[in-house]
Amino acid sequence: MSLPHHFELLKTDGAARTGRLTTPHGVVRTPAFMPVGTAGAMKGMHWREVREAGADIVLGNTYHLMLRPGAERVAALGGLQRFTGWRGPMLTDSGGFQVMSLSELRRVTEQAVTFRSHIDGTKVELSPERSIEVQRLLGSDIAMQMDECVRLPAGHADIERAMQLSLRWAERSKRAFATAPDGYMLFGIVQGGDVPALRQVSARGLVDMGFHGYAIGGLAVGEPQAVMLAMIEETAPALPADRPRYLMGVGTPEDILEAVARGVDMFDCVMPTRNGRHGMAFTRFGQINLRNARHIDDPRPLDEESPWPAARTYSRAYLHHLVRSGETLGAMLLSEINVAYYQELMQGLREAIANGTFEDFKTKTRAGWARGDIAQK
Repeated sequence: MSLPHHFELLKTDGAARTGRLTTPHGVVRTPAFMPVGTAGAMKGMHWREVREAGADIVLGNTYHLMLRPGAERVAALGGLQRFTGWRGPMLTDSGGFQVMSLSELRRVTEQAVTFRSHIDGTKVELSPERSIEVQRLLGSDIAMQMDECVRLPAGHADIERAMQLSLRWAERSKRAFATAPDGYMLFGIVQGGDVPALRQVSARGLVDMGFHGYAIGGLAVGEPQAVMLAMIEETAPALPADRPRYLMGVGTPEDILEAVARGVDMFDCVMPTRNGRHGMAFTRFGQINLRNARHIDDPRPLDEESPWPAARTYSRAYLHHLVRSGETLGAMLLSEINVAYYQELMQGLREAIANGTFEDFKTKTRAGWARGDIAQK
């Protein structure tokens, strides 16, 4: 069954794509990286900084928000955008991955997943219908179907069972989403682990159902990068060219560059803020560990050519001092520097694809990472 189009594919360069996704709360330029605001907040950053860094869309987490403060409460307070102060587009995941990864006591049945809250131990049931209900109460622009994700490596039988269950849950998720207002979107999630044939079955089943967009799930869960890229190569060509493609939970700048080369449009990951809290900076020269003693007397900024002020303003010596002293400001500055670098990378990708220079951009970007830290003068 066909659903309305909200995505406009503007240009391709090889398999790489740039486009525009229109949501009720604004336009998302693709390729897009979604910073993760798990519980309705970006750790260490104000929403204003997230917007100024160049992000069009952010991600909220259904599992965490349904447990605290509660989806019904968020709805009563005007939905996620009004509740949080982020006025742009939001995507919410289904909560399925967190149920699997955070809840020690859980039981999966055809009907639902039951688990104990990691906050207070309360027994909670999450079905495809409830997941969609929660996401609609939150008011996210893009909701995700409920699925089951298995960690890799895993046995063929377990991967196939989870994939088939996810297909059945996709049907139920779509039925539950049918009453959503025009403009809001539901994405299906391709599962199948590291088994190409199962990925194909999952993709065909979802495409036959018809979704506003399609995600590639069940990757970046323990498998080598080569396996992840091989599964993208298996999956992306099986998805409609006129719908956005979202690689869930990915990842490093290198992962993003390679996935865009294989036709992926959207990404999310906690890495920019999580690594920032641990003293790591992402730059056009690769990662820089500000905990290292070699920065203690270094007066240079992280990158004097960066468009982001904090990357140009603060010395490596000062950032090193903040990190080693455990000062909150260090985590805040590195988080915003990292989010800004990811957005700078996405803007570079969009421009390169639009100009037909993607391969050149990819080569120069990788050369910068390989070169490493700015050479000493």
